[in-house]
Amino acid sequence: MKHLGTGQIETARLVLRKFDALDAQAMFDNWASDSEVTKFLVWPSHKSVEVSGSILSDWIKSYSDEKFYQWAIVLKENGNEPIGSISVVHMNEEIDMVHIGYCIGRRWWHKGITSEAFKGIIPFLIEKVGVKRIESRHDPRNPNSGKVMLKCGLQYEGTLRNADTNNQGICDAAMYALLSEDYYMSK
Repeated sequence: MKHLGTGQIETARLVLRKFDALDAQAMFDNWASDSEVTKFLVWPSHKSVEVSGSILSDWIKSYSDEKFYQWAIVLKENGNEPIGSISVVHMNEEIDMVHIGYCIGRRWWHKGITSEAFKGIIPFLIEKVGVKRIESRHDPRNPNSGKVMLKCGLQYEGTLRNADTNNQGICDAAMYALLSEDYYMSK
């Protein structure tokens, strides 16, 4: 892979950009403090805006690493305020694989925004970075996350039983992936 770091990406309705320190309040208010948003995630909901600020500080420092990919999801009609995030949460360079994680504020669920963000990073990751496999997973008790993956062209590969943990405890992991060869064949 030829790592390029978190660059700005635009879609029809969204700007995917780096976070900055001024995003802490929006992060806290729009998604990170909502236990319903974090229900099936691996990190707990934030108890204060200071927690959000501390995490953003770490991410901002990490932007100097070209292997770090963490985008703020900004709805153009909202100005510059982030409403969620999408990122590479794991990678395996031996097989040119990235694992994508995402979350978005509850007010923006079921509007196609997460799918649009995910679709927005796929060409960048495959065509520019040289990723051969994009994968993602979800707890089967959160089927809407799987619908996002399917809308983005990932294929369901199976469910690993008791293979993961999240804020609900030990859980199954429904696995999805898009291979670069499938991506290019569908173009």
